[in-house]
Amino acid sequence: MNTRSMLKFVQVSGLLLLFAGTPGIASAQSEQQDLVRSAETTFANFMRDPDMTWLQQNIGRAKAVLIAPSIAKAGFIFGGSGGRAVLIARDPQSGQWRGPAFYTLMTASFGFQAGIQVSEMVTLVMTDRGVNSLLSDSFELGADASIAAGPVGAGARSDITADFVAFSRSKGIYGGLNLEGTLVRAGHDWNEAYYQKNSVLPPDIIVRGNVHNGQADALVAAVSSAAGRG
Repeated sequence: MNTRSMLKFVQVSGLLLLFAGTPGIASAQSEQQDLVRSAETTFANFMRDPDMTWLQQNIGRAKAVLIAPSIAKAGFIFGGSGGRAVLIARDPQSGQWRGPAFYTLMTASFGFQAGIQVSEMVTLVMTDRGVNSLLSDSFELGADASIAAGPVGAGARSDITADFVAFSRSKGIYGGLNLEGTLVRAGHDWNEAYYQKNSVLPPDIIVRGNVHNGQADALVAAVSSAAGRG
């Protein structure tokens, strides 16, 4: 992790406890499956949203899809965002989609703020650089990999060049969800719990395909089907 990322980690370490929690292996599996089911619902909603045309038309070019069903943003003076996400990735050799791998998203922000916003997000990973960043323990969006807000609406532009293209839907008094500066951390404890195996790393899940949990088959099939139509 570079110096900037380490400083960011110090800023958001408290937010991790507030927004993401750290459940033990014994209790995490049910929570993880709840996240997988929520991710399936979020993905389905985005894929039938008439304002998400760019997402629907370009998912076929994506190398992976990162889905966060709930990202909470709150604050008075000191604020931040946090949430859990799952990754479904395409094997470049076979074209088979694999996953999920679990991640934590954390962002710190400062300044006058008020209120609470909850967003759901679907992010297309468009480059090998983006996928490789997700194979590491942690990285910072905007610093270690580029991110762009996904175009929304019928007249959305198509000339987007970024490692990650993020689409979000929000309710609350905040505006759009800004992921610039967000720390993305591999959820090693959740990966180990979900696959009931020690030392399960993202490459084991999305590159080597060494582990599998049939409870995620519906989500993987939904992403695979959408990418085939994209």
